Amino acid sequence: MGHRLLFLLTLFLSTSAQTQRLVLIDQDGSGPAGSNQMAMMALLQAPDVQVLGVTQVSGNAWEPEEVAHTLRMLELIHRTDVPVVPGAIFPLLRTREEAFADRIHDGSFSWYGAWGDLADHTSNQPYHAAEVIPPLREGAPSTRPLDEDAAHFLVRQVHAHPHQVTIYAAGPLTNIALALSLDPHFAELTKGIVIMAGSLSPQTIDPEYANHPRHEFNLWFDPEAAHIVFRAAWPRIDLTTVDISIKTMFTKELLGQIATSQQPAAQYLAHYTDEFFYMWDELAACGWIDPRIITGDKVLFVDVDLAHGPNYGDLLTWDAAHRPQRSDLREVHIWTDLDAPRFYNLFVKLMQAPPHTR
Repeated sequence: MGHRLLFLLTLFLSTSAQTQRLVLIDQDGSGPAGSNQMAMMALLQAPDVQVLGVTQVSGNAWEPEEVAHTLRMLELIHRTDVPVVPGAIFPLLRTREEAFADRIHDGSFSWYGAWGDLADHTSNQPYHAAEVIPPLREGAPSTRPLDEDAAHFLVRQVHAHPHQVTIYAAGPLTNIALALSLDPHFAELTKGIVIMAGSLSPQTIDPEYANHPRHEFNLWFDPEAAHIVFRAAWPRIDLTTVDISIKTMFTKELLGQIATSQQPAAQYLAHYTDEFFYMWDELAACGWIDPRIITGDKVLFVDVDLAHGPNYGDLLTWDAAHRPQRSDLREVHIWTDLDAPRFYNLFVKLMQAPPHTR
């Protein structure tokens, strides 16, 4: 009887390991709380998902500050088993001077991320140098990041698990482009990539998108990286744009539901959430965790405008009948609609859950 129980337990553990979906998170992890941290937490809390690591890239904040926020989040939700890996601090080509010029000449933008409001240090988006890590409201982490760079870590993990790993990329795509430059087979060895980036024609009065509908921050921050990533040989590319993201909202009511749980993830959000906005990155994460959340998509061919003018970094798209006759353009599945109640229910459930450990 004992041998039979041991056999059944071994079979169960083996089956469970085989059903675990593998993901590498590449994120601009500003914090505490907020869309970036909450999206990572959704993947970390999902019981059938194994997060192989979290790579950080400058975007909403500078990468050194993001690493500190992410390490501290993992401590507070009891997931220090997941490595955090430093990544690119600066875009491939975009410079501070160019970002400053965009700030002056295009009044429709309202978010400049790590570049801050370069013209006004009294604003609620002040600029600080990339190497500066301001005091963290949630406290400084006691753990340290992995002694490896993001691009090499990504390549190493994909080679260790060929055709099994999905890349979840919800910040600027600098780290992913660097991984592709290290290994031309990197993309094809994955299971695919889920990207939060770009904008088509969002139905909103928000002036950042109503007046410049193809603009979106992640592509704007590093257009050359996005251009490289969209042309790589991924088995599948899924893209969440501004258009579907603005159909979501993190509300005080959702936070209230989450905060009824005494589990670490719920209490982290209860203590440190002070902004309520579109659930940009959380939707990309939860749509991958449960594809039934996504109720509509369309396939387009995608690129990025690299002309250094007013549309630098804008999303370019074509349908099959009108695409340029270039072999390197890839089909992209652009998510267009969602089952909002299913999305919110899953997100709340994940945040209320106890820590998921390997």
